[in-house]
Amino acid sequence: MRIYKTVLISVIIIVLCMSACNCNRAKEVIPEAPDYSNPAMWITEDMDSDGTGADVFYVVSTWEKDWTDEKGNTVHYADVWNPEHCSRMAIEMNKAAAYMAPGNRYWAPYYRHATIEAFLTRDEDIIHERTRLAMKDVCDAFDYFLKQRDSGRPLIIAGFSQGGLAVVELLKHMDDATYNQLAAAYVLGYKVTDEDLAACDHIKPAQGADDIGVTICYNTVKDVKYVNPVVSSTSIAINPVNWVTDTTPAVLYDTITVTLSPEYHVLVVSGYDGSEYPPFANFINVGDIHSCEPWLYSECLQENMALRAKAWRHGRQ
Repeated sequence: MRIYKTVLISVIIIVLCMSACNCNRAKEVIPEAPDYSNPAMWITEDMDSDGTGADVFYVVSTWEKDWTDEKGNTVHYADVWNPEHCSRMAIEMNKAAAYMAPGNRYWAPYYRHATIEAFLTRDEDIIHERTRLAMKDVCDAFDYFLKQRDSGRPLIIAGFSQGGLAVVELLKHMDDATYNQLAAAYVLGYKVTDEDLAACDHIKPAQGADDIGVTICYNTVKDVKYVNPVVSSTSIAINPVNWVTDTTPAVLYDTITVTLSPEYHVLVVSGYDGSEYPPFANFINVGDIHSCEPWLYSECLQENMALRAKAWRHGRQ
């Protein structure tokens, strides 16, 4: 009888511990979902006065660290209803609009992006799990955006860092009819893997300056030894200065030489140290120049978006 009671008590303790663990997991705090019918969830610009431009959908990168709510719970996602979070995201969204919006219609959604701690783990399983919510938000925003736009116009999608991951996921998410509207997709400062290529027929690596329906991907390093496995260990790349996929160097702003490494699929730069982007958590800007991706090549990207939009329109005639 005494043994029976001891076993029973042990079973009860185990059950209580399991319940406590399940409760702790259940208590993960998820910020309120965005409502993309609310204009406050977007930064938009209509600068296509003559109707000949493209519709640009831009996805912002990671701006938030883990934070604590009023109950002391750690939150792993940005809160789109938090003015401070939105103000930080807006810095990049507006800066991207400065060169992507002219001549186009520009849309950029706020979303519950995963905090930087997910990427600092360098664990692909954790990154995948934490970014699932963020990617759902982006896909929901994209679906809303598609319902508002004229499908007879060229479509451009672009994103930086976590936003670049979102571009890859959008290519998987879109149906064939939407893909046929795509002039180009720009993955800035993130990777496209062999698994992505195998999983999605919509990911077609760009081969030149004016092919359409293609994916442009690049990452910048000072030397190939600085390739970041989490961010820039990619399977495709193109040089955004001269739009080649070989080792032909290109000169940017008269002083910077940009050369693609076809072996590592990254841009190797000389004449530019990226010192305006300090290292962060020994993770980015440490030999790579991750933070430069949307800005260093902005003039090249602006010209190229216009070129590909024009090529898409020409192909529809």
